[in-house]
Amino acid sequence: MDHNLKEIFHQFNAGGTFAEAGPFGSGHIHDTFRVITSEDGGDDYILQRLNNRVFKNIPVLQQNIERVTSHLNLKYSAIPGSDVKRECLTLIPAKDGKSWIVDDNGAFWRMYIFISNHRSYNIVDSPDKAFEGGKAIGRFQAMLADLPGEPLHDTIPFFHDIEKRLETFNRIVKEDPVNRAGRAMREIDFVLARAEEMKIILKLGREGKIPVRITHNDTKFNNILLDENDKALCVIDLDTVMPGYVHYDFGDAIRTAANIAAEDEKELSKVKMDIVLFESYARGYLSETRDTLNVVEKEYLAFAPRLITYTIAVRFLTDYLDGDNYFKIHHEHHNLQRAKAQFRLVESMEEQYSDMQKIIGNLT
Repeated sequence: MDHNLKEIFHQFNAGGTFAEAGPFGSGHIHDTFRVITSEDGGDDYILQRLNNRVFKNIPVLQQNIERVTSHLNLKYSAIPGSDVKRECLTLIPAKDGKSWIVDDNGAFWRMYIFISNHRSYNIVDSPDKAFEGGKAIGRFQAMLADLPGEPLHDTIPFFHDIEKRLETFNRIVKEDPVNRAGRAMREIDFVLARAEEMKIILKLGREGKIPVRITHNDTKFNNILLDENDKALCVIDLDTVMPGYVHYDFGDAIRTAANIAAEDEKELSKVKMDIVLFESYARGYLSETRDTLNVVEKEYLAFAPRLITYTIAVRFLTDYLDGDNYFKIHHEHHNLQRAKAQFRLVESMEEQYSDMQKIIGNLT
C-alpha cells in the first residue's frame, strides 16, 4: 500500500486502536479506506485521501462540510430516538484541531466515523426504495434550510448553470476543434431547440421567485445510505454541497433513479423514465419538504428532471465535440452515445410531462 494509513490515522483524534485498513467503496474522485479498530463495539472509520485536482481549495471544501455536518448533528440530536452517528456524517478532527491533515507528500486527508449496518444501491429497483431516496434528500434539504451564517462556498463554480454550459457548448460548436460537429448535427439541433426553455430556473432565481438554498448537487442513488430495513438513513458525499436551487437535486435524482436503462445505453428504444419511480421519489421528497418549499419551487419540480438531464447531455456532447477532455471514455464515440441516451431520456420525460405535473400537483 502506498500510504502509511496507520500513521495518518494517528494524526486524527479518533477513539480506538488501529487494527487494519483497506480500500472501500467505488468512488471515482477520492481514495477511500475503511479503518477497522480493535475494540469490540467501538467505532470504525472512513479515511479519505482528497483529490485536490478536482477540488482546488481543500480548506474551503472542508469548511463547508464542517458547517453542514455540525448543523445536521445538532438537528438530529434534538430528535428523540435518533442515532446521530448513523444518521449524519461525523468528521473527526485532526490533532491540530482542523478537519484535515496534509501528509509528508503534500496530500490532503480527512476522516469520518464509519456508518455501520448500512446498505447502498446503484440501481433503484422498487417504488419503496425510490420513496426512501426522495425522503433522504428532502430531509437533508429541509434540515439545512435554516443553516446560520454566510452562504456556503461554491466548491465547483457554475456546476449546474445551464447558461454557462450553453455558452461553452456554442463556442465549441463554432470552433469544432476535432471536426466532429458534422457527425452530431441532430444532437446539436436538439440542444438549440430547447436552449431558451432550459434557462427558466435561472430566470426565476434572478426574479426572486425561487430562493437559493443549500443543495447537495450530486444526488445519484448510491449517495444515499439506507438502513438494514431499507429505510432512509444518511446522505453522504458532501463535497458538492453548496448554494443552488432545489430543482438541481430533485432533477438529478430522477435522472439517475427513474431511468430504466444505463446512462450510456446504445439501444435508445430501451431508454425511458419510469413514472412509477418518479411518483414514489416525489412522494418521499415532498413528505419532507412540503412545508419548506415555496409555491413556485413546487410548481417547477416536474420540470427539474428535464433540465438536469438536458444539462448533463449538453456536457457529454460538448466534451465529445471538444475531443473528450473531461469525462473518461471507453471508446471513440462514447460521449456521443451518452449524449444520445440522455437526450432520449429528455424526450421520454417530455412525453410524460403532463403526468409528471399532475403527480406533483396532487402531492402538493
